[in-house]
Amino acid sequence: MFSLVFTRRYSMAHRLIADAHSKCAIPHGHNEQVIARIQPVAPQRLDGDANMVAPFDRAKARWHRWIDDRVDHAFQLDERDPMIDWFRTHERERLSRLLVTPGDPTTEMLAACFMAKLNAFLAADGNDLHCVELTVEETPTNAVTLTGDPADALPLRRDGWWRRADDSINDLAA
Repeated sequence: MFSLVFTRRYSMAHRLIADAHSKCAIPHGHNEQVIARIQPVAPQRLDGDANMVAPFDRAKARWHRWIDDRVDHAFQLDERDPMIDWFRTHERERLSRLLVTPGDPTTEMLAACFMAKLNAFLAADGNDLHCVELTVEETPTNAVTLTGDPADALPLRRDGWWRRADDSINDLAA
């Protein structure tokens, strides 16, 4: 089966609060890369005319726009992080730049959230494509790859922005 593979770079900041002694408990940033492998929902034969699974521009446009406009330079925080309340009180206008995850925004969590979001985009766009593998490279030497269904990796407790085909990166009331 053919796969389409798209790569995008972005800058981010985050902090992890589950381990108070971790050096990642202090806000810091990375220049990351996300690599998405998408395939047709069902195997398909080349048509002898256009001979493509889907036009690249159509398959990746919404995903790349979301990475560039919403994820790039976002501050990634655990939904329980007290910094969210600080932003609500002192810099309310920046709430839309907080990428909020259920639990720490680890590379594993980002891979699951990003894959679910990409699949929501693909389903809404009617491309008959889905993401089968997504890799987040946190540094040139550290990466996480998720294959399969992101619902099997994400916490069960509720729906979130990652399951919606909109431009959201959090569920905070502005």
